[in-house]
Amino acid sequence: MKLLVSVVDDDEARLAVAGGVDVVDVKNPAEGSLGAPAPAVIADVRRVLPAHLPLSVAIGDLPSLPGTAALAALGAARSGAAYVKLGLWGSSTTEQAVAVLRAARDAVDGEALVVAVTYADAGRVPSRPLPPQLLVDAAHRAGVAGCLLDTSVKDGRGLLSWLTPDELAGIVAEAHDAGLEMALAGELRAEDLPTIRASGADIAGVRSAACRDGRRTAPLDPERIALLRAVCAEDGARASAVGLVDRA
Repeated sequence: MKLLVSVVDDDEARLAVAGGVDVVDVKNPAEGSLGAPAPAVIADVRRVLPAHLPLSVAIGDLPSLPGTAALAALGAARSGAAYVKLGLWGSSTTEQAVAVLRAARDAVDGEALVVAVTYADAGRVPSRPLPPQLLVDAAHRAGVAGCLLDTSVKDGRGLLSWLTPDELAGIVAEAHDAGLEMALAGELRAEDLPTIRASGADIAGVRSAACRDGRRTAPLDPERIALLRAVCAEDGARASAVGLVDRA
């Protein structure tokens, strides 16, 4: 399983690289869980990454407007994104989600891979985003590359507060059967990563767990990132030895 770490600028991207991260993700938390960064920020982050390291970019918690999704996706791809994460904030049905995702896919035209994102806590979001159980079907029908399950409200209740390990494993298996890459995120803590890895997920996404003392607002810590990556790679003994996780 690969480790994705979210950053807000090129300085944080350098710290993530120093920790040996597999995927750098850039977003603007001030605009929501999938808040979109400015094109210049994307370009700055891409510039400091090694050529082989993929850049993931959030393009927003989007309304059910295919044209808006297409323009945002193309802007991210042209700014250097390898993965474009599209939050299905305003798409309550599979049909709406497919239309938005397909528009984004057609706009990037192979320049980047589109990732469909919905929220494990969708039921408490006023806009009623696409339920997690419908995510894989929508992504498959739209012809995009992958899926991400996240949480919308960042209040300490992470992904595993909303979906059981068996439910996550079922969604991951469905994605793989459909030929899709599957990422899991949502306030994941270091001790959650063995469970996420056991689900079969391809990528685990973190922010707080990669920060000093595990606080989202603290600076990123390259040593913590290296240890988290070890857990993702099933080398949990190293992380356990320093107390980063209780089990592996």
